[in-house]
Amino acid sequence: MMPSPYRRPAINTLLARLAESSRFLIVVAGPRQVGKTTMVREALKGYPAERYSFIAVDGQEEMVDEDSTTAPTAHYLASPREGAWLVDTWQRARAAARRATDGHILVLDEIQKVPRWSDVVKGLWDADRAEGLALHVVLLGSSPLLMQQGMSESLAGRFETIHLSHWSFREMAEAFDFDLEDYLYFGGYPGSAPLIRDEARWRDYINNGLIEPSIAKDILMMTRVDKPALLRHLFHLGCRYSGQELSFNKMLGQLQDAGNTVTLAHYLDLLDNAGLIRGLRKYAGQQHRRRSSSPKLNVLNMALMSAGSGYSKEEARADRSHRGRMVESAVGVHLSNSATSECGLYYWRDGINEVDYVLERGQHLAAIEVKSGAVPQTLKGLDAFEREFGPCRRHLIGEGGIPLAEFLSYPAEHWL
Repeated sequence: MMPSPYRRPAINTLLARLAESSRFLIVVAGPRQVGKTTMVREALKGYPAERYSFIAVDGQEEMVDEDSTTAPTAHYLASPREGAWLVDTWQRARAAARRATDGHILVLDEIQKVPRWSDVVKGLWDADRAEGLALHVVLLGSSPLLMQQGMSESLAGRFETIHLSHWSFREMAEAFDFDLEDYLYFGGYPGSAPLIRDEARWRDYINNGLIEPSIAKDILMMTRVDKPALLRHLFHLGCRYSGQELSFNKMLGQLQDAGNTVTLAHYLDLLDNAGLIRGLRKYAGQQHRRRSSSPKLNVLNMALMSAGSGYSKEEARADRSHRGRMVESAVGVHLSNSATSECGLYYWRDGINEVDYVLERGQHLAAIEVKSGAVPQTLKGLDAFEREFGPCRRHLIGEGGIPLAEFLSYPAEHWL
């Protein structure tokens, strides 16, 4: 289906960082199964084998004993992979960097599986900088929450992040020949693309190979969650109500495991950081009014909405109400995943007037309305928004406006 590895645009950023002198740790971050390891391996193909060391923390590592008096012999490093192992691995990369005229690249995949990894990395990195060693270090991890925790606690000011988001419609179309209907239902997980002709197998892969590890390993094992059942129920509620505003009190009324609004808001943040569900805030002039608003729930990959919906692809397409929610969710997915860190994403409502999505960057403001059916002659929500907040860029997605496939082919800031 894909004759050669697809090169995501972020690979050019990685190659540019590796071509520079070593100034910062390079952290490749993003949700599970978006191609972080694949991208780094593809970038390393441009280097001779002696220029880099790719170490999978959770895999067997073969070492060649070059000091043997006979022919070089191979052996495997022993587990566990703890701080001492990390120091030893780093020392060997240092030796390679000192031998080479153009430095060395050390890649550590699944780094979060080394206990207290960030403290060890901090000491080793600071020593390298003091020496002026030409050693690039690339860190990858499948647990976004633990990666964020380690970087914020110990490595502040020492790293640059290359963020990989979920795959966009354009990327899935170019790499796997997805059409719009494929993307709306199957979403943007590259590993699931070869399975879409067998929908039962595809759903099993999404539910058990992606959703369950993201919740069980990336959230429940990495942070304190007092009510794990409540977090799981909140995830499924977010998938069911994706594209809709839902107050925390209404959520509590539908969830089996009682909690409170503060707990729900915290769990929603955890699901967002794991790349699963986002709760968009209402746009308002004052920041405190945004924080206190009811969230608009949105999946961050369309596969999450479809896998537990109970609909086949054809059934989802035939149900006009459900397809309308899919279209609106897909716009939210695209805006969430393609917006830069300087760009805020919200929704807006005032009584009966509403705007599906609001983009803001500095003084730039865009209001986006999504219509999957017939469009009324006047768009009262957009008109009311402009009366309250002043002129902005207005976008209608759907019939009579920007075709959905076209909108999904450009990043969020294009529409500002």
